[in-house]
Amino acid sequence: MTDGANEMNAHSLLQHTFLRLPDGAAQDLSQYADKVVLVVNTASYCGLTPQYAGLQKLYSEHKDRGFVVLGFPSNEFGAQEPGSEQQIAEFCSSFYHVDFPMFGKTTVTEGQANPFHKMLGEATGDWPKWNFHKYLINRSGNEVVSFSSMVAPDDPALLAAIDRMLG
Repeated sequence: MTDGANEMNAHSLLQHTFLRLPDGAAQDLSQYADKVVLVVNTASYCGLTPQYAGLQKLYSEHKDRGFVVLGFPSNEFGAQEPGSEQQIAEFCSSFYHVDFPMFGKTTVTEGQANPFHKMLGEATGDWPKWNFHKYLINRSGNEVVSFSSMVAPDDPALLAAIDRMLG
């Protein structure tokens, strides 16, 4: 877990637009500025793919308290997300009943990251080294905590950080 705090706020940090799955509609992330946000880079064919179930459970249990999971598929690690956006959306829905927001494939690694993930990496000094890396952002956006891929959605440290941020 890596903690980063700086002069960012939720509105500037989340001032990015991505194409949402499955319809490809542009969605401005700033609509989540008043929520606790868990950002996860995902993959359909990874040993950690079952984390989708835990992420969906977290979202279902906490969304009414102002929590959201945002999924960002990436094919950067072992080419484990080779499908099209439609295939990714169908996989997530069919196998894990994902209903948290998912976005089109993107890049998340240091030196290649999209601007949003670049800000997250720079805020924490920690970059995804594999699929299912997590960044937790508080409601004001001035605290970003990084969790490695090996931290499962039901890990006590992640759950404690979410509960603390939700208040």
